[in-house]
Amino acid sequence: MGKAFEHFKTITHHRHLVMVNCFKVGLYWQGLTHDLSKYNPVEFRVGAKYYQGTRSPNNAEREDTGLSLAWLHHKGRNKHHFEYWIDYSLDKKEGLAGMLMPEKYVVEMVMDRIAACKVYMGDDYTSSSPLEYYSRGKGRYLMHPQTMELLERLLTMLAEEGEDITFDYIRREVLHNK
Repeated sequence: MGKAFEHFKTITHHRHLVMVNCFKVGLYWQGLTHDLSKYNPVEFRVGAKYYQGTRSPNNAEREDTGLSLAWLHHKGRNKHHFEYWIDYSLDKKEGLAGMLMPEKYVVEMVMDRIAACKVYMGDDYTSSSPLEYYSRGKGRYLMHPQTMELLERLLTMLAEEGEDITFDYIRREVLHNK
């Protein structure tokens, strides 16, 4: 029961951080509904079983079983993950391709990355942490070029200017909440 409770606290803390940041930029519904699927038994059981507190339990499930059923469930229900937006390209030479994500989901993805880094890194978190984490996987992502450009621009701005300036830019220029 201890790991289940710790996992519950972790995902609830993560959701709270995302909600607060989504509210700051005007994404109220997304803030309220962010990652609710993590409480579904398909995802929650895996989270409790593989809970470590320092990284996603989905990675531990992947290492143990060869895949993460929790992640497959999660990414198929949460539009703020670029993996949700992978589909067959209309260009038959391409096969699978990243589809263009609506900007509000790219913004939620940024808020998700900020919260995940804060939860897992604790006091070691800096405004550069989400960009550094993203950069470690760059080149392996199947993401639409415009989605990637916006994500990188926002993560770079966060690293260089901090949350206040980045969130103001998101409100005014990305989401057009003037």
